Amino acid sequence: MEDRADMLELGKKQSLLIVKELDFGVYLGETLNASMDDRVLLPKKQVPQGSRTGDTIEVFLYKDSRDRIIATTNRPLLSVGEVGKLKVSQVTKIGAFLDWGLEKDVLLPYKEQTAKVQEGDEVLAALYVDKSSRLAATMKVYRYLERASGYEKDDTVRGTVYEIREDMGAFVAVDDRFSALIPRRELYGDIRVGDVVTARVAGVKEDGKLDLSVREKAYLQIEKDAVRLVEIMESHGGVLPFTDKADPDVIRRETDMSKNEFKRAVGNLLKGGRIVIEPGAIRLT
Repeated sequence: MEDRADMLELGKKQSLLIVKELDFGVYLGETLNASMDDRVLLPKKQVPQGSRTGDTIEVFLYKDSRDRIIATTNRPLLSVGEVGKLKVSQVTKIGAFLDWGLEKDVLLPYKEQTAKVQEGDEVLAALYVDKSSRLAATMKVYRYLERASGYEKDDTVRGTVYEIREDMGAFVAVDDRFSALIPRRELYGDIRVGDVVTARVAGVKEDGKLDLSVREKAYLQIEKDAVRLVEIMESHGGVLPFTDKADPDVIRRETDMSKNEFKRAVGNLLKGGRIVIEPGAIRLT
C-alpha cells in the first residue's frame, strides 16, 4: 500500500477538502470520497469556525508524538525542501531538536549535523522526509540551495557558513539561499560553521554557483595586510621575530596570511620606510 505521507505530501502546505465532520475534529482528503487510508485528521481546535463538509482548508501535514499523520492550520517556519534558520530547543542522545513553529519540534539527527550544536544556537537547516517517512532537519543544505543568484564577479555578498571541508573550503549559503564556496586557498581567519560572512564574489561558475573570497582585491589587501603587520609588531615591542624566509605555516599561524601575501605586505612597508629587515627579524623604524 502506498504510504499516506507520500499521497498527502507530508511536510508541505496543501489544500484539502473536509470529507467528514466529527466531535473531535474533521477528516480531510483530496476528494470527497477519499478512503480512510487517504484521510487525515484536523483537530477541532484547528478547524476554522463555520467550516462544513466540502469546504477547502489549507493545512500542513506532519506527524504527532505518536507518529500519526496529522494536519494543522498553523504555519511552520520551513516546509520540505526549504532552507532557513531554526533555533535549537534541546540536545539529546539521538540528536538536536529544532523549534520550527509547531507543537512538536523537528529532529536534527547527529549524522545530519555539520558541526556540534548547543541549546539556543540558531542553525541553517533544510527540512526533508527521512527513510522512515518522518520529517527531519539537516544542516547539509547543499542540494537544497539555488544556483542562479544573479550576482556577478566583484559583488559584495553576505551568507551563512553551513559546512567546512578541509579539502575544499567553506560552503556558504549566500542570502541563506544561493550556493557558494570559499575555496580552501581563500580561507583566512577563524571561520566556523554558523558564521555569517561578508565576502567578494571571486567568480561565477557555469552552473551559477559562486566562488567567494573574504579578502579584498590584491592592491587593497596589501594595504590592509601592511596595517595588520604593523599592529602585530606594535603588540610585540616593535619587532616581528621572523622574516619572509620563515616557514609558510609559521607565517600563516602568526599573521593569517600566505607567504606571498606576507612578502607583499613587507615589501609595501619596506618601500614606505616603515620597517627594517634584520637577520631573523623585522623591526619598525
